[in-house]
Amino acid sequence: MLILIAGPYRSGTGDDPELIARNLARLEEAADPLFTKGHVPMIGEWVALPVLRGRGVDDIAAPRAAEVLYPTAARLIQHCDAVLRLPGASTGADQDVALAQARGLPVYRHLDEVPDHAAVAVA
Repeated sequence: MLILIAGPYRSGTGDDPELIARNLARLEEAADPLFTKGHVPMIGEWVALPVLRGRGVDDIAAPRAAEVLYPTAARLIQHCDAVLRLPGASTGADQDVALAQARGLPVYRHLDEVPDHAAVAVA
């Protein structure tokens, strides 16, 4: 499965770059366990940040950043098979969960809930 990892990125950081980097590292900590279970992990910022740089936007608090950050996750969810929602307050992650639920996708709240690939039916 392609699994979107959703959780705090900017939330609770006051836009401090060091705190944002820590949040991204927390999101990325879930990538290897998902991969080990046989899935493809995805984080919206892995796609959105290069797009922002391509537009010359280097401040994620800039109004133009919002034109890319949330829409990127929304587009990704159209291609994902599930969402892993990590703990922590996050409006964006909550939006990701709502979009996933509207599509009928599973939303996992803990890595232990994610099935191993062998347990996932292949279409």
